[in-house]
Amino acid sequence: MPASLAAVKRRIESTKSTRQITAAMQMVSTAKLNQIQHHTTTYQVYADKVKSILASLVKSHAIDSLGGNKGMSSLFHPREVKKTGILVITSDRGLVGSYNSNVIKATLDLMREKNLTAANTEFLTVGRTGLDFFQKRGMDVVYEYTGVSDVPKYAEVRHIVNAAVQKYQDGAYDELYISYSHYVNRISTEVKSEKFLPISADDLVDPNEKTSTSTDENSVPAAEYEIEPSLEEFVEMVVPQYAESLIYGAILDAKTSEHSSSSNAMSSATDNADDIISTLQLQYNRARQAAITTEITEITGGMTAQE
Repeated sequence: MPASLAAVKRRIESTKSTRQITAAMQMVSTAKLNQIQHHTTTYQVYADKVKSILASLVKSHAIDSLGGNKGMSSLFHPREVKKTGILVITSDRGLVGSYNSNVIKATLDLMREKNLTAANTEFLTVGRTGLDFFQKRGMDVVYEYTGVSDVPKYAEVRHIVNAAVQKYQDGAYDELYISYSHYVNRISTEVKSEKFLPISADDLVDPNEKTSTSTDENSVPAAEYEIEPSLEEFVEMVVPQYAESLIYGAILDAKTSEHSSSSNAMSSATDNADDIISTLQLQYNRARQAAITTEITEITGGMTAQE
């Protein structure tokens, strides 16, 4: 076999091996995506209920009655912004398409929009990609967490939210944003940069409720709660749960988006491998046909010379 044919054949075999790997990785990512979607759906029921309870307290002005400097109720009261915190959620590895670059780009856009610099910004990072990116650029990374599981458990985020809330209460920063990739569907994601602290009362109210009037005959009365042992203790319990649900929900959402991006990236890689194999196979067949034609010509020429 001529050297050129042997080289093309080796490339075909190598590309086929690569295709097998990318196809297997696509199947694994799809399985993880299906698993985390089921987990996210069931968790959302809990998160919505916590939000509903807290919204009722806000609408009844119960939290306002506690004042602005009492424990967890302080998370609802804005203050002069001197320093900003950003919680960036990325992946620990590559092979996820533009997932990480989109999140980092959105974070940099947020910094430009808010006139944030290394001097007035603190970063909390979830995922090694974001950690490495901002550390290499001299940013102040005050908290880092890597090794998030494929389907994160609730216990994993407890220390993350505790650190985020505690730093806000200690005055390390005066507002906190979360930058992450939101899962829309299997072929689409959307990067979000949302304010997490201070908690906005508007974020707790359903948009439909904002437009409804109190004179609406069909309106449903707001839920009423009897609070024991006291409002202060109840707020100290519910607000952390709401904060945890926000961060945990964002991590779940980001991880779902990561699995989707990985599945799509591996699907594209598999399709590209198929195209390369087809091109190489055509090249191999043409080269082989040319070699056979050359051999026939040489044989025919030799026979003619003997005659």
